Amino acid sequence: QVHLVESGGGLVQAGGSLRLSCAASGRTLSVNAMGWHRQAPGKQRELVATISRLGTTKYAGSVKGRFTISRDNAKNTVYLQMNSLNPEDTAVYYCNAEDWAATNYWGQGTQVTVSS
Repeated sequence: QVHLVESGGGLVQAGGSLRLSCAASGRTLSVNAMGWHRQAPGKQRELVATISRLGTTKYAGSVKGRFTISRDNAKNTVYLQMNSLNPEDTAVYYCNAEDWAATNYWGQGTQVTVSS
């Protein structure tokens, strides 16, 4: 089992920045990819960004150039630096980890609210 705990959400004005963190514990050596998804009210959960253990990244088109995902394998932590936030980024952000057996683990979510 892998346990994920997110932090760093909050309220920010449009144009502002936030940094999310997600710390993994448990069977962390089994984790390959980590990432962030988000779910806005009335919408399906969507991929925001992922990063492999070796550092290969992937971004949703809507956040490319504004968000940066990074990872510290020594600390078993993944980060999401979010810049130039806009109200459409308002959502609950969930940390995700996938192990080598393709089992997915999820954090409890952290709220990000961007005011106009």
